[in-house]
Formats: sequence, structure tokens, C-alpha cells
Amino acid sequence: MADIIEWPFCILTPQAVSANVVPFTRSGGYTLGGIEPSTRTDLGYWAVDYGNVVMRNNRREQWKVWQALRQKLGGKSGLVAVHVQSGLSAPYISGRYEAAGETLHDDDTPFDDDTPYVQNAISVVSDGVTAVGATQIKLRIINAAHDLVGVRFSYDHALYETGPAISIDGDIWTVPIWPSVRALIPHNADLEFDHPTCLCHLADDRGMDVMQDGITKHSLPSVSFVEATDYWASL
Repeated sequence: MADIIEWPFCILTPQAVSANVVPFTRSGGYTLGGIEPSTRTDLGYWAVDYGNVVMRNNRREQWKVWQALRQKLGGKSGLVAVHVQSGLSAPYISGRYEAAGETLHDDDTPFDDDTPYVQNAISVVSDGVTAVGATQIKLRIINAAHDLVGVRFSYDHALYETGPAISIDGDIWTVPIWPSVRALIPHNADLEFDHPTCLCHLADDRGMDVMQDGITKHSLPSVSFVEATDYWASL
């Protein structure tokens, strides 16, 4: 099992997050009119940018976590699951952001340490097995708005984005997704819509360089990531 760590989003919080699929198209050559037609493929990968990660000089834990994370990743070779903000399109029933709630076991008991479960505001599961390389998926709504067009979700840190609905049968939506499925998604798998993540490498070996500023008393480094497609291919 690969050594995967999650970016500590609550400690090292960026002011802006950009997550976009980089498409891979094929060219058919130039026409007589000088136009180069392109054909869409199922390939592509995520590029994620964390802009202006807030690091204050009086927050020692931020510097310690940054440096420990940098050491652990060791440049582009390391694997990190980065959080991708999805609240502006997430299918919350209320139509606006909803925080995760707390719940108990079916017999109204908490964990052994008396703490309750944290339960996501959105609950959507896969309907049927979705194979590696698939470009569409069936989603069954358990607790979500009845609209799964243009939303993001992840499964085991593989991030996906849906397109226009192919078919709707009650609470089951068949939608196209991209990029193509990275690893098999079993039937009835819980999908992460509240806080989706993407498995990435640093885009550059020096991607976590940071400068200490004694005048402004804070630093705002930015970090760029690329999806770890090599990890999925190795599976």
C-alpha cells in the first residue's frame, strides 16, 4: 500500500483553490481551410493549485507542519491527497453549504470514547460496479439535492466531475464523468461529495519552497500539484 498523506487543510489553508481537468485531445491534421480539428479522448488529468497558503510568523505549528510535510513528500516523488473545494456546486439539499452533522450507532450509542460519528451532509452511493476506464457512472441519491449535473466527488482520493445527465430513473442518475475511472468503484460505495480529494504529486521538486518575511510577519506561498496518474497506472 502506497504511503499517502492528506494535506492539512485546516492548518495550511490556501486563500484560493483551483482544480481543473487538463484535457488530452487528438489532432486530425489541418484541413484545406487551415483548420485543425481536434477529437476529444477519455484521457486527461487534474491540475490543482493552492494559492497563497496563509502562514503567520506567530503560528509556529504552521511552519512545523509545512516543513514536516515537505520532508515527507521529498519533492515530486511523494503522494499527497489534496482537498478540492466543491461547495459552490455540491448537491446540498438546502441549495447552500451545509456542515457535517453528528450521529450515533443504530442503537443510539456513540464510539467507545463517547464521541458521536461525523456524518456528511451529502450521501450518494454508486449503483452497480463501475470498471476502470469507464466514462460514465450510475449514482443513487440517499440524501442530496435531486440534481447531480456538474458536481464533483471522489472515491479513494480519485477525483471526478460529472457532466449532463444521460438518464434519470427515480433516485438513480446515470451521468458521464471525467477523467475516466482510475480504480474500480464497487456497488453501493459511499462517494465523497462534501470534501472530495485528489491524489497528487507536487508539480515541481521545489514546489514547497517558502520565504520567511520579518517585515510583514507572514508568508503566502503557493503550491501546485498534478494528479498522480502514475499511481493509478501502477495498480
